[in-house]
Amino acid sequence: MWMVILLLAGRLAAAIAEQEPPITIHPDCPSQCGDMSIPYPFGMKPGCFLPGFEVTCNDTFIPHRAFIAYGAFQQSMTGFYTPPDQGNETFVLNDGLVNTPMELMDISLSSAYVRAYAMVSSDCKINSTHHSFVRRRTYAPAPSFLISASHNVLIGVGLNVEAELSDSMHGTFGTEISRCTSLPTRVIAKDGPCRGQGCCEAALPNDVPFIAPVADKKRTEWWRAGTNCSTAMLVHKGWYNYSSADVYGGEAYFSNKFPKGVPQVFDFAIGNGSCPAQGQPSPQGYACLSGNSSCLDATNRTGYVCKCWEHYDGNPYVPGGCQDIDECVLRERHPQLQALYPCSSGGICKDRLGGYDCPCKPGMKGDGKTGTCTEKFPLPAKVAVGVVGGISIAFVLVLFVLFMSERKKMRQSFIRNGGPLLEKINNIKIFREAELKRITKNYSHVLGSGAFGVVYKGFLDDRHIAVKKSKNITKAQKDQFTNEVIVQSRVIHKNIVRLIGCCLEVDVPILVYEFISNGSLEDILYDKSRIPLTIDQRLVIAAESAEGLAYMHSKTSANIQHGDVKPANILLDDTYTPKISDFGISRLIARGDAQHSEEVIGDNNYMDPVYRETGLLTDKSDVYSFGLVLFELITGKKANCGDNCSFVLNHLGTYTRDNRANVMYDMKIKEEKDFELLQILAEIARKCLHHNVEERPEMTDIAESLQNIRKARNK
Repeated sequence: MWMVILLLAGRLAAAIAEQEPPITIHPDCPSQCGDMSIPYPFGMKPGCFLPGFEVTCNDTFIPHRAFIAYGAFQQSMTGFYTPPDQGNETFVLNDGLVNTPMELMDISLSSAYVRAYAMVSSDCKINSTHHSFVRRRTYAPAPSFLISASHNVLIGVGLNVEAELSDSMHGTFGTEISRCTSLPTRVIAKDGPCRGQGCCEAALPNDVPFIAPVADKKRTEWWRAGTNCSTAMLVHKGWYNYSSADVYGGEAYFSNKFPKGVPQVFDFAIGNGSCPAQGQPSPQGYACLSGNSSCLDATNRTGYVCKCWEHYDGNPYVPGGCQDIDECVLRERHPQLQALYPCSSGGICKDRLGGYDCPCKPGMKGDGKTGTCTEKFPLPAKVAVGVVGGISIAFVLVLFVLFMSERKKMRQSFIRNGGPLLEKINNIKIFREAELKRITKNYSHVLGSGAFGVVYKGFLDDRHIAVKKSKNITKAQKDQFTNEVIVQSRVIHKNIVRLIGCCLEVDVPILVYEFISNGSLEDILYDKSRIPLTIDQRLVIAAESAEGLAYMHSKTSANIQHGDVKPANILLDDTYTPKISDFGISRLIARGDAQHSEEVIGDNNYMDPVYRETGLLTDKSDVYSFGLVLFELITGKKANCGDNCSFVLNHLGTYTRDNRANVMYDMKIKEEKDFELLQILAEIARKCLHHNVEERPEMTDIAESLQNIRKARNK
């Protein structure tokens, strides 16, 4: 069975090769005789075959038929004889020996054999004393051909048949090579394999140059058989399939059933030499011309054969004749080859040069060639994974729903906080909440905190920024937020902290300001670890802070009151330039008008008492608070007014009136040459703190006075 599969594999591989290799040694050499392919080293023209491998193409037949020209033929002999039990055994020949060339059936280069048609031998009873016979002897002398012992088998057909292989067609006078005998019975076996009933089978012991099948030469029990003929034949192993009708047939019957004959196999070999030793150069006339091939010495004789390597097929006797085969395609197109090229259902067949692989499918382990692919995860593990996967999917779905809900909420906040309008403002950047988290490293660096919120440090476009998150915001402030941002976006002054942008997709909008590096005036005045400010630095801070407030009161498109002027809301940069901050809670009032606030907002220590009593925020409210800032600049003492500032007012009035101001001033800056300046600043502070609002100066006047003082001191 395996011999048949191997032969079929070679033929099919060659048939589906992408580029069929050449089968002749030269393009001018004919490669076909009728329906039969003639591959080199066989050939039909001089120069187209190796010695001993000539093929004759008989064109008198349609289609043409190929015959072995030399080295293999069949002899026939007919006549009758007297069996030994009837006296002396005698032979009478009808004619002399007849030599007949053998017709080729096919040529297998991969198996190194040819098959040729041969006629059968038979023995038939004429009467009780005489038998007729037809005997055939096959000749296949070395070196080119030998009768194959591995591929042929002796078959005897008949009831009580006895078949023998001999080197002589006379049987008794020759040497017995093999013998088989069927079971002595008159029951005719059913069709099928040859099992010893109506048919017997025997193997050949070795390769021989000539052989003759002989049938029934000594059998005497014809009357028990019920048939008159027995048949013997040498055929290709596995080819013959017993039929009950064959029991009754003789030579004429089989000639009619198989007109060309039955197939016999001949092993062939090249020349009288042997394969070159490993590492030795090839001898002259060496026949193995293809790459991907090897040389094998013939058995039982001299000579050698050429073989394509495993997983290659083609003609090893011509250059480039051995080509890689695609085992995966062969398996798919020809299921009978799946046993030759195994790859289980759990594997994936993958062709490669010089073979193929069969790795297991994803999720499996083992080897597909040996059929050991098994699931990596057993059923309990799959169930567990399925449960975990189901929970994970449910979790992801919940997260997705929450994500969509959050996105909807963020969009609603964005619209409610005036996003569609603020998007159109050129100098305001709209930040996403995720972006601010990244910029502030998830709000990890706190710059400061107060009653209204927390300020965080961030980094944006190679600069630091301050991000303010308010703790709470009133409905009135929400309603005014958009207008306030628009107004603040237009406030561009060197002494006012600039608004960079905002985040609107949160419930309480987040504001983003420029970062001021030196902290607040409060920190510098009262932090003992820091170098005290000089009198000139304090004058600059007072003058430029007044400039910023004056700009807010009178030089913007809308009058802006800060509402919470104090040292903590005056920030200082690297050069100690002051910048007014934290006026996000201020009220926007049309120029010349005033607005009453139902809720008093601001630091009680710096709050105008009139504003505290009436809730009416005006420019003079900021003037009052600035007076306290100026008081702290010259005294180095916190105002701490509480409900009233009588303490500050009494000191300012007493010390300025009694000419004892030097006792009040900050010891860190008090010098005799600066007493006059400090006294002027104390007088400005006293006027700012006047209880009568109308008696307080305007912020623009204060800024002008301070700038004049500054200029005069710099002369």
